[in-house]
Amino acid sequence: MSDPHPLTPEEKLADAKALLSLPRIVVICGSTRFMAEMTEADVRETVAGRIVVKPGCDMKSPHGLWSDPVEAEALKVRLDDLHRAKIRLADEVLVVGDYIGDSTRAEIAYARSLGKPVRFTHPEVDPDA
Repeated sequence: MSDPHPLTPEEKLADAKALLSLPRIVVICGSTRFMAEMTEADVRETVAGRIVVKPGCDMKSPHGLWSDPVEAEALKVRLDDLHRAKIRLADEVLVVGDYIGDSTRAEIAYARSLGKPVRFTHPEVDPDA
């Protein structure tokens, strides 16, 4: 007998993670001004047995890859898309820092729209609290 409805991509991903016995995947979100705190959160989450993904670039720090303003804007769009993919991959979101800017607020809303649990290092900044 066949399944009454085909699995969604999200359900297929969840099934694959379960079949692979993967630990929970946590994506770290927050302003890149908190990169040091993100690194500390990465350590703590890893020690707790979770797989961690987080922003890989701090575009507020000078770097040749984003020194040209036009290229930097295009890169930011690509990195935002990449971070949303990390949110889709993750089982939960950890928001780091005591400040929520527009980008982080959008990431939180996106995660919640997908039904992802969202934790905060500073719960008082939760825009929905």
